[in-house]
Amino acid sequence: MRTRNYNQNCPIARGLDVLGERWTLLILRELVGGPRRYGDLRAELPGIATNLLAERLKELQDAGLVDRTDLPAPIGRTVYTLSDHGWQRVLPIIQSIAWFGLDRLDPIDDGPTTPLNGFLAGILLGFDSGKAVGLEATCRAEIDGRRFDFLVTQGRLAGADGEPAVTITAAAADLVTARLGRSDAKRKAALRRVTVAGDPATVEVVRRAFAP
Repeated sequence: MRTRNYNQNCPIARGLDVLGERWTLLILRELVGGPRRYGDLRAELPGIATNLLAERLKELQDAGLVDRTDLPAPIGRTVYTLSDHGWQRVLPIIQSIAWFGLDRLDPIDDGPTTPLNGFLAGILLGFDSGKAVGLEATCRAEIDGRRFDFLVTQGRLAGADGEPAVTITAAAADLVTARLGRSDAKRKAALRRVTVAGDPATVEVVRRAFAP
């Protein structure tokens, strides 16, 4: 049970009572791209103690932001996902923090770019709800071997529902360069290397909705 809070009847304080603990937002960040096993979260959050991860996940479940599902045999594993409430309330917060930190990233030419950074810069921050009107489709982003599934519905992003209608395939470095490249030529060249496959009409809407 959570015992620490700000004891202030203020919306910011109340929000931080749930989201302000160390590692909490990074756990939610990992769940934006789809279901994750406990071991997946441990691997993507080096440095977090296993008991602390379990505690944070329990707190987020109690807050209604994360769902835990025990898959039946023969899979027989537990996965964690963002709840629909989490998608609606937490995603805008993650997007705002990512926008704030985007220009504070180390130069992309100085080291490798993670699939997650590619997803955040190229997909999550590229989404334009105004250009997604009428689009109802589960999408998959294949980024350097890591898979991110999500649904576009009613002008917002949500948890994936069924098999993807559209698949976006890209290198993380290209997704980041398409948004942060130092020249227009580099940004356009990186964008040309991003492929989008699926029904042509849906692909066209997806390209518009996620254009840099």
